[in-house]
Order: sequence, then C-alpha cells, then structure tokens
Amino acid sequence: MADHFIPGPDQAFLAWARNYSDYVTAHAVAVGLTAPIAVTLASKFTAFEDALALATNPATRGGAAVLLKDEKRRELEAYCRLTARAVQGTLTVTNTQRYDMGLTVRALPSPIGAPGFAPDIDVKLVSGNTVRARFHDPANPTRKGRPSGVAGLSVFSHVGPTPPTSESDWKFEGNATRTTLDVVFPEGTTPGAQIWLTAFYYNPRMQRGPAATPVTTRLPGGAAMAA
Repeated sequence: MADHFIPGPDQAFLAWARNYSDYVTAHAVAVGLTAPIAVTLASKFTAFEDALALATNPATRGGAAVLLKDEKRRELEAYCRLTARAVQGTLTVTNTQRYDMGLTVRALPSPIGAPGFAPDIDVKLVSGNTVRARFHDPANPTRKGRPSGVAGLSVFSHVGPTPPTSESDWKFEGNATRTTLDVVFPEGTTPGAQIWLTAFYYNPRMQRGPAATPVTTRLPGGAAMAA
C-alpha cells in the first residue's frame, strides 16, 4: 500500500494523526481493529503531540527535544501504517470510511463497455476447403493486434448464394483471440460453393458488439470456377 496518505510537515501530520486516532478510537471494530489497538494508537499519538510541543516551544526547543520528537513521530508513523494496512485489508471497510480516516481510497477501474463497432474482414487465401481471413479494426486497418477493450471475436460462416438474415442460420465457427483465422469447411461441401463469413467483437465480460458486414468468396472447383 502506498504511504502517500501520511503528510510530510509535522503540524500537518499531527492534524492527520489526531483525526485518524480519534476515528479508530470511535470505530475500531468496524474498521477491522480492536480496542487495545485504539488505546496503543492514542498513546503513541499523545507521545508525539507532547514531543512536538517541546520541540517547537522556544523555551524547550533544542537538539534533544528535536531528536525526541523525530523518534516519537517515527513510532507513530510506523503504527499508523501497520494499522492502516489492516484497515485496507478488511473487506467490510467502505471507501467512505477510508476517506473519513484520511486513508488512500483506491480508484475503481472503469468497466469496459461492449465494442461499439464491427470488425472488417479480408479474405486472404482460399485453399481446398480452407478459407483464411483477417479480422481487423476498421479504424486501424494496419494494426496487427486486437482493438483496445476487445478480448476476442466470434466467427460465423454460411454456405449458400446469399447471407442469412437470421443469426440462427449462421454456423458458429468458434471464438478467437487471433486476428487471422482459418475457417475449414466440411469435406462434403460442394466444390465452387459460395461461402460467407461474418464476426463480432466481444469484451472481457463477453459482451458483444455489432456483427460485421458479411463477406463472400467461393471454394475452388465446380462450374462457377470453370466459368
């Protein structure tokens, strides 16, 4: 856990530690601590407060007073960090409680929304019953990796003269994290058959984006190829 919640100047640290100690005294169990811990913390705070007063009073200030003040500050800081780690590790402690205690409130990651765009599809190779296609971000067509916020894509195929209008009529070919994928059609597929491919991106929570505009090609052989 980062230590930046501890103020640097002695007076600022004194004010922070007073609030922290008072909160622990009033709510020790609620923040994952105990009453004896609260008593020890209050004692260390009082020791630092008294030592700081001696070190800043012109009548008592001197080398020995400053050394004592620094020693008592180190002891109080160390105990504050120790107890703060216990507080931060308590699942039931809320961010409001952390804020009121003067502790670091961890920023929550923003959820990644569903992809707002569909991949573009380029047919790169047709060999036998295998069609190799590349799926890429339409806004960055030369980018080799997946777009930001995209965990993978779902690929679908269809054999026929026109692409289906119903999703249930597409054949699911699988999910992929690579941007280039081989789609293998069954051995019994008619030579020269017209085939279609579409796909959609999904995010880490498997929320899908819009489907790509279907692209088409033909398998080798058959009358269509001969023509």
